[in-house]
Amino acid sequence: MITKIQGFFLSFLLITSIAFSQNSSDKIALSSLLITLEKNYDIKFSFSDTDVKNIFIDAPKPGISIDELLTFLNEKTFLHFKTLDNRYVTVSFLNKSISICGTVLDANSLTPLNLASVTIDGFKTGTTTNNEGVFYLNNIPVNATLSISFISFKTIKITAKELFSITCKQLFLEEETEQLSEITMQKLLTSGLQKNADGSTVLNTEKFGILPGLIEPDILQTIKILPGIESVNESVSNINVRGGTNDQNLMLWDGIKMYHSGHFFGLISAYNPYLTKKVSVTKNGTSSAFSDGVSSTINMETSDRITNKFSGGAGFNLLSADVFLQVPIKENLELHISGRRSFTDFVNTPTYNNYFSRSFQDNSVSSNNIKNYESDFYFYDYSFKVLYDIGYKHSIRANFIQIKNNLDYLEKYTSNNTTIEENSTLKQENLGASLSWNANWNYEFSTNLSAFVSDYKINSSDYNKDSDQFQTQFNNVLETEIKLDTKYEFTDVLHFKNGVVFNEIGIRNTTTVNAPTFSKTVKNVLVKSAFYSEIEYQKNNTYARFGVRSNYFHKFSKFVFEPRINVRQKINDEFYVKLEGEFKNQTTAQKIDFEDNFLGIEKRRWILADDTNTPIIKSKQASFGVEYKLPKFYVDITGFYKKVNGITAANQGFYNNTQTFTSTGNYEVKGIEFLVNKQTENISTWLSYTFSKNNYTFAIFNPETFANSLDISHSLSAAFSYNFTESFKVSLGSVLRSGKPFTKPVLGNETIQIGNRTIVNYNNPNQERLANFFRIDFSTSYDFKFRDAIKSTIRVGFTNITDRNNMIDSYYILDETSANNVNRVNTYSLPFTPNLSFRVNF
Repeated sequence: MITKIQGFFLSFLLITSIAFSQNSSDKIALSSLLITLEKNYDIKFSFSDTDVKNIFIDAPKPGISIDELLTFLNEKTFLHFKTLDNRYVTVSFLNKSISICGTVLDANSLTPLNLASVTIDGFKTGTTTNNEGVFYLNNIPVNATLSISFISFKTIKITAKELFSITCKQLFLEEETEQLSEITMQKLLTSGLQKNADGSTVLNTEKFGILPGLIEPDILQTIKILPGIESVNESVSNINVRGGTNDQNLMLWDGIKMYHSGHFFGLISAYNPYLTKKVSVTKNGTSSAFSDGVSSTINMETSDRITNKFSGGAGFNLLSADVFLQVPIKENLELHISGRRSFTDFVNTPTYNNYFSRSFQDNSVSSNNIKNYESDFYFYDYSFKVLYDIGYKHSIRANFIQIKNNLDYLEKYTSNNTTIEENSTLKQENLGASLSWNANWNYEFSTNLSAFVSDYKINSSDYNKDSDQFQTQFNNVLETEIKLDTKYEFTDVLHFKNGVVFNEIGIRNTTTVNAPTFSKTVKNVLVKSAFYSEIEYQKNNTYARFGVRSNYFHKFSKFVFEPRINVRQKINDEFYVKLEGEFKNQTTAQKIDFEDNFLGIEKRRWILADDTNTPIIKSKQASFGVEYKLPKFYVDITGFYKKVNGITAANQGFYNNTQTFTSTGNYEVKGIEFLVNKQTENISTWLSYTFSKNNYTFAIFNPETFANSLDISHSLSAAFSYNFTESFKVSLGSVLRSGKPFTKPVLGNETIQIGNRTIVNYNNPNQERLANFFRIDFSTSYDFKFRDAIKSTIRVGFTNITDRNNMIDSYYILDETSANNVNRVNTYSLPFTPNLSFRVNF
């Protein structure tokens, strides 16, 4: 009788709780509900307390049968309820997916952490937190483990089951005081600039702070502040890393090899920084997954995560306007779009006028002989990316990018009382597309199968009224590649990577001239296969990566082996040592034409190695450095040695008697880089210095060894950034460096006769130096909000605020008024140039 009364009482409590929960929308703890159901249905549940912990569900309807009850419980939980007989019910995990959420907070201030990273261990997927620190993930394996991290905070791990709740569980991250992790310095010089354990420098454009003279996180302009990276003519199309030429930099955009990097003839980066989320720059110790680029690897990556949130931004400066959008289509499908176009063909701003004069100085555009000319110049770039997650084990990514520069130049002049018009054009573009499939077969093994195509073209036509000659030039590079990467994680700290690559490059060059009639087309194709393998170890005080790459060139029946090494060791709390070394090769180079100039601009045309006149370029490089790190204080000293063989005279940009020689040689550079950065809460100040000695050796020249045209012996930069408030920032910086080498004619014998031609009689190459280069830049930014979801930024930048007349190049041409005299032509850097940008992000 007592048992029946107790059962009736428990049933009454259950019904009462059900009614209350239905009225109040509360759910019942599964652990309590099971106890009640055992009493009410006279059954026994076999379960672990940890399995049912933190699970809350709606109460079942009263009076349903046991079979109906078990069906209800199976549908409402991620557990499996199964009867063994009429009395006993087992409760076990079911391998199914659940939806979870969480709120990530600073453990000290309890403020939400925006853009904290949430990843699923063993999978290449995840998400980030929103402005309130909240994240959502759907269809998560119930037994999955999540890693939650944020820059300068300790990473925490939590199971998906623990987050399965009626509310978004609060997760607290504690600040990291000292850790050797993927990022060795959270903020280098400015926010958004960081240094990885492997020595590469990473630019996070989304968190970019402020740098002198810059009004936006221009990808290639920004990396020029790093020691060892110069641009002798201040062009992003001519970035020189540790004394190398610009064509020796491997430029990747989402895995696509790019052959064109700058707008406005190199004064502006061609890659939209607001969709490019991460840029890593590696000068040595490169991963064996990368080939080409004997001087450096510049790897640009766009966002790779589906956010399920509509966001974007737009802005303009005094040259162009741009927009970017992240558009969710479905839970597992998203589209990222960006576009930028100049308005220089409609409006001439002071910035445009200075850029135009800088690009076309000392040529026919600025010639006083032409009384009337019209120029129509514009550039644009756009890209889109499709992100599709098949599940948490498989994802598909597709990318497309196009970059274009277009110049039409109309000359008008009078001859014999007749007005003559001649039109010249220059068109540069690079199209790229890629497709990749990432698969996580289990927690240890993953693969990535990818393919890309890159199509670069430069097409120009030029009329020279002095010689009454019309010429056209066309240069086309078409590269395709298929690549399979594999990764096996023995443990969290030990990874083994392998890959196979099949690559084909075709390059075509066509030149036509009307007087005398001439036409020439050269087309070469090269097929290359490669295999690489490397092992990476990272734990506590040690980072080490050892790899090797084997390249086979089918046309030459030749193997090239390339070992790579990258080690970083923590000695004590402040000191680290690092050792890097690599062998690399590349089969493409740029030939520089001076005699076939377009409007006086040197033209660079890509050519392909033929293993005879144009050999495969090979490099050997080693560096050793010491880092000293305290909170808010950082010092890095690195010595390096690099030797590059297989260079040709035609791609070195000589202004001397060797510029037309067909010869191969090498350059050897030795140097030391120094960087010190001191930071406080509102101030970041730094000093960077590079000393190097860079020499050519060409056996057929006299002398055989002489200074490299890119030899900058001393380069010193300093900058100071101050945050008056969180919204208002200023930055002031300067650059002082040695002038580049150049060649003068023989004094008193400036010209020589070769057949029917008179040419400049240059002295021994690169014996002279230009005056030192010095420039001071300034920028300021102010952030404000229209609304909480709409953020705006105004930035103003001033380049060369002292308006110093810096000479960046010098060469000689024949004086048309006298057969035995020459004129010196000097090229100068940008004068004082203002720029302004306004952006809105939402």
